[in-house]
Amino acid sequence: MTQIILHNAFSFYQEGFLKSFNQFIEYRHARFFLNEKMKLSKWEDKDMTKEIMNAMNTQIFGVWFLIGAALVFWMQAGFAMVEAGFTRAKNAGNIIMKNLMDFCIGTPVFWLVGFGIMFAGSGPLIGGFAPFMSGDYSAILPEGVPLFAYLIFQTVFCATSATIVSGAMAERTKFLSYCIYSFCISAFIYPISGHWIWGGGWLAQLGFHDFAGSTAVHFVGGVTACLGAWMLGPRIGKYGK
Repeated sequence: MTQIILHNAFSFYQEGFLKSFNQFIEYRHARFFLNEKMKLSKWEDKDMTKEIMNAMNTQIFGVWFLIGAALVFWMQAGFAMVEAGFTRAKNAGNIIMKNLMDFCIGTPVFWLVGFGIMFAGSGPLIGGFAPFMSGDYSAILPEGVPLFAYLIFQTVFCATSATIVSGAMAERTKFLSYCIYSFCISAFIYPISGHWIWGGGWLAQLGFHDFAGSTAVHFVGGVTACLGAWMLGPRIGKYGK
């Protein structure tokens, strides 16, 4: 499903970019005749060029937005390799599967309730309840980025925040218990803390700004990982005979 949405989003931007580019080429070819026939002034000519270039830049930004989401998605593979390297061979498959579950469980849960909690309102604590992005999100969408592209971008951030925890609790968490944790962080923990920062919550209202997710993503995942490691304790036999 994620691949289908990414494909559709890239197709949307490709069509929009090609349309804007063709308009620009047609305009450049016809500019001489327009100037002769319509007697456009120098400033009117510049305004038309600027308008077409702005449209092209908007489409290019949208493509770059999705490329950024794809790069963040590959962090899942990076976490899987790092955590597999820090576990014993018999547990390597288990830790990789937990990384996979962060995305397989977290994605539908985030789409169902998490995105709405994060962005469906401007309350100080939570956004709202809007199942499957049924609310109005025009106020939070960057210029030129459609809703589904922004949804993919936030989904991969949610999965990254969840995956940070798996390494801290490696080799001492049951698979079912980890799946329950992955559900909770994707449905409530990350969306609520993300709303405080990116969704217009109380931190945003105080002027807090997180450009790349160091607090909204990595700090939330890191604190959750520390709490999980504290509750479970060290691996049996790792620090003693």
